Amino acid sequence: MLTITAIKAFNDNYIWVLQQQPQTQVYVVDPGDANVVIDYLEANQLTLAGILLTHHHNDHTGGVAELQAYSQDRLTVFGPDNEKIKGITHPLHAAAQPRLTLGYMSGELQVLDVPGHTAGHIAYVIEDALFCGDTLFSGGCGRLFEGTPAQMLDSLQQLAQLPADTRVYCAHEYTLSNLKFALAVNPNNRALQDYNERAIALRRQDKATIPSTIALERAINPFLRASDTEIVDSIKQHFSDLNHANLDELGGFTLLRQWKDNF
Repeated sequence: MLTITAIKAFNDNYIWVLQQQPQTQVYVVDPGDANVVIDYLEANQLTLAGILLTHHHNDHTGGVAELQAYSQDRLTVFGPDNEKIKGITHPLHAAAQPRLTLGYMSGELQVLDVPGHTAGHIAYVIEDALFCGDTLFSGGCGRLFEGTPAQMLDSLQQLAQLPADTRVYCAHEYTLSNLKFALAVNPNNRALQDYNERAIALRRQDKATIPSTIALERAINPFLRASDTEIVDSIKQHFSDLNHANLDELGGFTLLRQWKDNF
């Protein structure tokens, strides 16, 4: 049985721990902070078998060197092959290596190229769990620091095609702020209204809103629904100074991301 545990880091990061019971060897996803990972390993008498990285930003990679030094054996570090992340031992590109097997894990790991937030961002799927870094958030998506709107839209559409029950393990607790924006652009979405109430209740108890699911994100995430009639109308109203005669899905997505950047 695969168990997935969140380690909180910084203000709102989640570092995910993957453990195939009853193994005591684990993998961690995007360890920006080595200290919290080491504390977790030692408190639970676990051994770090490897690291999975989604992209190069320091809040996702900053703990790699220290964790490599901490581990007595050579530590396997997977990550995107075109982002020049120091410490990667196994660079990955989905086109060349779409699937791989991890030691101490029974299932195959699927690798997905999902550029947009960064140029070489990748995501991982194992069993029914998606580790998508900063590409897809619950109710939102990552900022476009290096990629284009077309790349991000394509990446999100790729993730949206995963099975509906796929659990979405993104790397940040951004849900409430994302839902505030989502409600501004899609106010009559009842599923979104209900989810917002549940998320508020969870955060009041200091509980994580993550994981989400692909089914939920299809229903409530405006960045997966840029062609929805109400969302298109909201975009046109917000950007009333623009000519919207030929507003297609990519154009709507581009404006939606621009609106969110300044929300």
